[in-house]
Amino acid sequence: MVLSQIERQIKEKIERVGTPLKDWDIQINYGIKTGFNEAFIIDGKKRQELINQDPKSAEIIRPILRGRDIKRYSYDFADLWLINTHNGIKDKGIKPININDYPAVKKHLDKYYPKLEKRQDKGDTPYNLRNCAYIDLFYRQKICWKAVGRNLTFSLVEPGIFLTAPASFISSSHNEYILAFLCSNVGKYFVYQNSDMTGAGDIMLNIQSLVKFPIPRLLNEVENDIKNKIIALLYNLNNGLPIAEIQEELDAYIYKLYGFNQEEINAIEFV
Repeated sequence: MVLSQIERQIKEKIERVGTPLKDWDIQINYGIKTGFNEAFIIDGKKRQELINQDPKSAEIIRPILRGRDIKRYSYDFADLWLINTHNGIKDKGIKPININDYPAVKKHLDKYYPKLEKRQDKGDTPYNLRNCAYIDLFYRQKICWKAVGRNLTFSLVEPGIFLTAPASFISSSHNEYILAFLCSNVGKYFVYQNSDMTGAGDIMLNIQSLVKFPIPRLLNEVENDIKNKIIALLYNLNNGLPIAEIQEELDAYIYKLYGFNQEEINAIEFV
C-alpha cells in the first residue's frame, strides 16, 4: 500500500514512540472452540435445569460471550453458558473433567453423542473439549474483541467469563492501559490501516494484525493516570453517566504521547 506524506508521518511517529504489542509481556489467544456449540453452549434455562438435577453441575458451567456481545468498553451478556468439560493442562497439573462426576451434564451431552464423537475439536473423550493450554486465563481479567465487524469493539471482561472463537482476548497486567489505546482514535486508525476487509466492508481484526500495534511504554505515573481515566470511564458507563468528555481527554492525552500535530490529528480522526 502506497502511503501519502501525512500517512507516513503518522506511521513513523507511532512506530518511534510505541512498542508493538507482540513485544509486551502479554498473552493473546482465541476464544473457546467446542466443535459443536449446540451441545456445549446452553441458555440460562437449561443451566438451571442441570443444576436442579445435580447441584454439582454448577462447577463446570461458566458464563460465555460471543463476538457479537462485545461492545466498546462493555458487553451484553446474552445469558449463554459454556459446559466447560475441559481436557486439563498436563504441564500445570490440571486434570481433565471426568464426565461421570457430573451425571446431569452427561445426560444432556448424551443426546448429542454421535456428533460429539465425530467432531475433530475434542479431548480425550467425546465429552471433553479440545486441549486448551490457556484455559486458566479465562479466570483472569482480560480484554476481549470480536474478529469481524464494521465497528471496532474492545471490552474489559471480568475473571471467570469465557469467550467463543473466533473472538480473541488479551491477558496482561496492563489491561486498562492497553484498553485505552485500543479504544482510542489512534487505535482505530492503526487497525484500519493494518487490517484486511471483507467484501462487505467489515474489518477482519485478527491476532496477527493487532500485535503490530505500537503502544508507548511509559513511566508508572503516566500509565496510572491513563488507567484511572479508564476506571472513571467504566464507572460512568456502568452507571448510565456520559463518557464522551473522558474519551476526549484520553484521545487528547494519547495524541500528545505520540507527538501528533493538528494536521496529523485531523487525518487520524477522518478515518
